[in-house]
Amino acid sequence: MGKVLIIGAGGVATVAAHKVAQNSDVFTEIMIASRTKSKCDAIVKAIGRPDIRTAKVDADNVAELVALFRDFRPDLVMNLALPYQDLTIMDACLEYGCSYLDTANYEPKDEAHFEYSWQWAYRERFEKAGLTAILGCGFDPGVTSIFTAYAAKHHFREIQYLDIVDCNAGDHHKAFATNFNPEINIREITQKGLYWEDGKWVETAPLEIHKDLTYPNIGPRDSYLLHHEEIESLVLNYPTIRRARFWMTFGQQYLKHLEVIQNIGMSRIDEIEYDAPLADGTGTARVKIVPLQFLKAVLPNPQDLGENYTGETSIGCRIRGIGQDGQEHTYYIYNNCSHRAAYEETGMQGVSYTTGVPACIGARMFMLGLWNKPGVHNVEEFDPDPFMAELNKQGLPWHELHDVDLEL
Repeated sequence: MGKVLIIGAGGVATVAAHKVAQNSDVFTEIMIASRTKSKCDAIVKAIGRPDIRTAKVDADNVAELVALFRDFRPDLVMNLALPYQDLTIMDACLEYGCSYLDTANYEPKDEAHFEYSWQWAYRERFEKAGLTAILGCGFDPGVTSIFTAYAAKHHFREIQYLDIVDCNAGDHHKAFATNFNPEINIREITQKGLYWEDGKWVETAPLEIHKDLTYPNIGPRDSYLLHHEEIESLVLNYPTIRRARFWMTFGQQYLKHLEVIQNIGMSRIDEIEYDAPLADGTGTARVKIVPLQFLKAVLPNPQDLGENYTGETSIGCRIRGIGQDGQEHTYYIYNNCSHRAAYEETGMQGVSYTTGVPACIGARMFMLGLWNKPGVHNVEEFDPDPFMAELNKQGLPWHELHDVDLEL
């Protein structure tokens, strides 16, 4: 049992806070902190737990973070803010002396690029401090890596081919919206594709490779090969993998909007300066903006999509390799999540739910001492079994299919 501090007040943090509050057997005290305290207060009001503390903090400022940690004295900090802030929060955890968990790996603000090397560089410092850092404890990355670890432990002698598949078959009834932070989402999708094959990385043009894949209870959906961070750690931790890929579905309307956004320069992440007319018509002001950040400000807030969201997500791992009997087998393990059910429980849509629930379970694993060893660790490095059991209890039940056509 222990004290947990949640940093962030977006959709994922909202879901995680709801679930942490439901797990009072292990979380003795809870605090939610973000740049805007009123957002934290709104989450507490929605949960109905006035004993949950809130605070204002700038997650880019190590000194502010450390001061907050000293006041609240957390055992674990759940970083559910932006990936830009991973390193400052890790620095603050080391300076104060508490453990760390996040759902997405670090990426710099000025470059649309992400990889684990920046955070893996903290391994020795966390080990020496006797602190644990749990990386990528969302759904993908997160549950998909734990699915892989579960398959390796119980079903395969060698995992040889791994395809992580992510389908959102929901409808938010908006012309264009992203299901999580628009800035992060668009940066991720517009990058070049990347996959692992025969001991090396293979790069593709953005969204170049795609094919129809059939998802349980949904049917066929056009699925695109993307670069995704969990592949980076999985091929290191399971060196028998010959090929590892990540696939995500996109509708044609979404892709057309994305094409226009890129063509008109609104996906740019560099700063531009221009003379903006004043609203009262009295002249102009010299203004600096980052186009993608401006676009984020005018797009629908992902937190507000849940009320009218229908349909479901389907995320899982399709695996082929040598089973424990020495024969070749295929294996498909997945979860389907209803947007409506997620909203009725937490007020958020299914994409936030599928990330926030695993973050809570990972924090629970830490508090129970099941995932608690010094150093910086990706989730597949821990025992998957207790986490898998909690998925079924906490709202994300999983299903297995053996020796089926994987379509890949």
